[in-house]
Amino acid sequence: MSFDRLAPHYHWLELAFAGGLMHRCRTAFLPRTRAARHALLVGEGTGRFLAELLRANPHVRVTCVEHSPAMIEQARRRLHTENLDPARVEFHAANALDWSPPAGHYDLLVTNFFLDCFRPAQLQNLVPRLARATAPGALWLLADFRVPPRGWRRLRAIVILAALYAGFKITTSLSASRLTPPDPWLAQAGFSLVERRLASFGLAHSDLWQRTLS
Repeated sequence: MSFDRLAPHYHWLELAFAGGLMHRCRTAFLPRTRAARHALLVGEGTGRFLAELLRANPHVRVTCVEHSPAMIEQARRRLHTENLDPARVEFHAANALDWSPPAGHYDLLVTNFFLDCFRPAQLQNLVPRLARATAPGALWLLADFRVPPRGWRRLRAIVILAALYAGFKITTSLSASRLTPPDPWLAQAGFSLVERRLASFGLAHSDLWQRTLS
């Protein structure tokens, strides 16, 4: 799976596909991140959320893990263009399935439109690996697509997501072919869902999860 080919065009493709929907989902819980001091962003892409986080929280230090070097280059350019301090961000060009973060270090973990790229067996390993990097009480912000439970909203989501997965499989060799909700693995890793906000008739959602203090 590689997003290098899409990196120069991703911003415009996202706008064409979803308008501002995805970015609204990314930033839905941004005000809740202002107390964070050590953030881990995984699958950040072109750095849109990264830039918003740095502006909202002048004290946070960020570790950004992104498999695509081309996406990292786009994120670096965004920091420069928006006059944000690159010294506050440590980039890692790494596959999240293989990368080992330091245990218990981060009080904020963010995976926006990222976990939907993986098959169930991969999520079963990835979610606990990321969870181990968080401190007790850490927040996990997650934005992703979803399939509503019934009715025309469900049919609409199935059609849209089928086209989306087919397109990404061609352009990026995406391994997943369908959406797998990560909720069971987050719960098993000690996180509880604090709040979920739905958007676009239930096609997308923004989640705020928190790790138990013990």
